[in-house]
Amino acid sequence: MSFDLEAYLARVGWRGDLRSDLATLAGLLDAHMRHIPFENLDVLLGRGVRLDLDSLQRKLVGDRRGGYCFEHATLFAAVLERIGFTLQRHTARVVVAAPRTESPRTHMFLTVPLPEGRYVVDPGFGSLAPRVPVPLEDGRAVRAGDETHWMARDGDLWILRSRTPEKAVDCWVSEVGVDNVVDFEVGNHYTSTHPQSAFVNRLMLRALIADGRVSAMNREVTVRSAGAARTFQLADRSALRALLAEHFGFDLREIETLRVPSVEGWN
Repeated sequence: MSFDLEAYLARVGWRGDLRSDLATLAGLLDAHMRHIPFENLDVLLGRGVRLDLDSLQRKLVGDRRGGYCFEHATLFAAVLERIGFTLQRHTARVVVAAPRTESPRTHMFLTVPLPEGRYVVDPGFGSLAPRVPVPLEDGRAVRAGDETHWMARDGDLWILRSRTPEKAVDCWVSEVGVDNVVDFEVGNHYTSTHPQSAFVNRLMLRALIADGRVSAMNREVTVRSAGAARTFQLADRSALRALLAEHFGFDLREIETLRVPSVEGWN
């Protein structure tokens, strides 16, 4: 299967021009994140996660599914390169819940050099993912909705920081150096198979909706809409399947047998 750019553009609802400039980059990133959700269901279903473009196109475009960072970043990089952007792929250590000294390189993001500067592009960071390109060198903050992101320097490391209405957090750290393709394969393998990986043990979902977003961590679902937040608990797998159909744009019959080790009754 060859990469089908037209099918991708239809998937994300893009009808604008395709130029290798900041406006196109920002518009495509927003469209990608609005139409392709973040989810780790294949990991929990024991299917494994493949990063070749044929598999990604089939899953995220043809089957209208979502994925996690390695899937989002690999697909979006292929789209940008097809349009004419130059870019680099990078690994990072996630530090939301663990210090950098204990965090493996299990995140993937992109940087794109443009006349206006070099930008961080990170469509696959789940509920904290920046919906706009983030300037790398000057530390300038960018805002989308009720979220603000900026890059901070700490010695040889760059830190992606996020501020929501509730708090400010450090998201990930990276040298923003050159990584090999095999580095992403290794990180993806750990993320999708290691018994201590959060993606193996927890359900994690995020989808953007018209005026907000829907996110889930295990049973807890948060719906942000028009500046207000509502939280509720999923009663069972059938409720999860209904949530996916309503907000994530796909249905999976296999959800009825989903195993989530950290959710009582779902293992």
